[in-house]
Amino acid sequence: MKIAFQMDPIGPISINGDSTFRLAEEAQARGHELFYYTPDNLAYDEGRITARGWPLSVQRVEGDHFHLGEEVTVDLADFDVVWLRQDPPFDMFYITTTHLLDRLGPGTLVVNDPFWVRNYPEKLLILDFPQLMPPTAIARDLATIKAFRARHGDVILKPLYGNGGAGVFHLPESDRNLSSLHELFTGFSREPLIVQKYLPEIKNGDKRVILVNGEPVGAINRVPAQGETRSNMHVGGRPEKVDLTERDLEICATIGPLLREKGQVFVGIDVIGTYLTEINVTSPTGIQELERFDGVNIAEKIWQVIEAKRA
Repeated sequence: MKIAFQMDPIGPISINGDSTFRLAEEAQARGHELFYYTPDNLAYDEGRITARGWPLSVQRVEGDHFHLGEEVTVDLADFDVVWLRQDPPFDMFYITTTHLLDRLGPGTLVVNDPFWVRNYPEKLLILDFPQLMPPTAIARDLATIKAFRARHGDVILKPLYGNGGAGVFHLPESDRNLSSLHELFTGFSREPLIVQKYLPEIKNGDKRVILVNGEPVGAINRVPAQGETRSNMHVGGRPEKVDLTERDLEICATIGPLLREKGQVFVGIDVIGTYLTEINVTSPTGIQELERFDGVNIAEKIWQVIEAKRA
């Protein structure tokens, strides 16, 4: 098949941690033809959805992990699969790329389905499953956020469309910075904030469960660094081997059918204690860590689903 990857610049990525690299590596091993472009090179041009980029080959060699062919502009309708893999922020630029990719139609499979990526951002899809999530409020209004904190005391405050642990604050009941943080956030952004009851179980880790076509295939535990609340690996979280619990499987069984129905082939959910906190569909990570811990080829499982869909 002809495979296009819409992703952030490939040069700086970590070949031992980046999930998009692992997907490309597995696709190449399966005999597929690779093409790479960055989202700023995606365009609508007189009825065609085009991308300016490069034929791509990859190899697991530190500092020499990719080679590009000659730059060319392609019609993405000529490709079998397009991967939507750039990282957030989930802003209007990101949303516009989903609208453009939406126009490729049935001849090209876009993974994950961009219509539902757009309508199911990480911290909003969980609202469909209130029985699984911790007490949560989404608001720009300071009075609403203060009232939530008065009810729950210890809270986590973060931007609704943030990622990678950026802008996440733990505010104990005694902390007096809520109004100042609200003023800071609303001063540079129009997006709402999300506030959740603090879960002390975060000290034991934030579990990333990987689902492929709605089915759980394994999990890693991300443990916060000393003195940190955030467990994201971007900010020093330590990945550890972990098993799926009965509660994890219950959560996956509840959300899996919807993910499968909406074309969300590769999803990473976050579970703290017994609570589902995020459903990551934009550019989830964790494949390589899980493969190292469990010895299971997760990238192969993802490509088997995609190949079956194209067949």
